[in-house]
Amino acid sequence: MPHISLGTVYRNLEVLSQSGMVLKLDLCGAQRRFDGTTDGHYHVRCVVCGRVGDVFIDVPSNLEAASQEASGFEIIGHWLEFSGICPDCSKKKNRGAAGTQQAQ
Repeated sequence: MPHISLGTVYRNLEVLSQSGMVLKLDLCGAQRRFDGTTDGHYHVRCVVCGRVGDVFIDVPSNLEAASQEASGFEIIGHWLEFSGICPDCSKKKNRGAAGTQQAQ
């Protein structure tokens, strides 16, 4: 639909996130992103290209309770973002390093 403005798209994504149909990701240093997977999971972000992926791992069941006890805050939720280098950027980095070593 080439005639829909980005503003319309983002307003509708906001409505969908408020209704719980998509997740709005509040990732550090990134543009607004939305995730259609609403089940509990975490994210990983590439510090080179900005790619974001899902991470499905088991979380200790007492994580929020332990955080509340340690901080005194009333914990109402959490999110976790891992940062790293994605496989594509890692390959490019390793290819560049191999080329530099061969030149020496």
